Amino acid sequence: MVTAETSQAVQDYAKAIYSLSAREGSAVSTSELAERLGVSAASASAMVKRLDSLGLVEHERYHGVRLTDAGEKVALEVLRHHRLLELYLAEALGMPWDRVHAEAEVLEHVISEELEELIAAKLGNPSIDPHGDPIPSRELKIEEGDTLALQSLEPGTRGRFVRVSDSDPEMLRYLSERGISPGERFEVMEKQPFEGPVSVRFGKREHVLGGKLARAMRADVS
Repeated sequence: MVTAETSQAVQDYAKAIYSLSAREGSAVSTSELAERLGVSAASASAMVKRLDSLGLVEHERYHGVRLTDAGEKVALEVLRHHRLLELYLAEALGMPWDRVHAEAEVLEHVISEELEELIAAKLGNPSIDPHGDPIPSRELKIEEGDTLALQSLEPGTRGRFVRVSDSDPEMLRYLSERGISPGERFEVMEKQPFEGPVSVRFGKREHVLGGKLARAMRADVS
């Protein structure tokens, strides 16, 4: 449970470290944290020291930051709140998927554990949010799954689009306008070099996806 010591800022940093380390598969630098959270490098360094003093991270100079078991629990609890809220706003209230992230960013810090459980029960204890991201269980276990960025796939690769970063509403609106959502099957048709656009066929339609968007989209090709 979130305590007085795990303030909103602490929760935000824990969540950011978790998300960055899950994406990169390695320790997170303070510069990456600063960029992610839109703060100065000095502010990020100061908060990392605080997280270290709380026993939530291990920070080795020049090697980056990793969450401890306690820090990971904080991160996963906030992620559970966030992703349940996103799904509730989308399914129960009909809010477009490009708007639910910003609302959940605010509400994730203030809902009670009782409300969290009511939302989960109302939704049938779901395992993924509107963007395909896994929702941590009540016991704070999470199944990340093995996925690859669409940008990394070669022409001829087939698979299923399973999740997309929710941090850029414009990208989500772009996908929504083209009828592309998690769960859709695809085939990579063409790929430009140097992280250029990727041509991908979803159903009977072919779409040209920019490099930034293709990096944000994750696929299961197993």
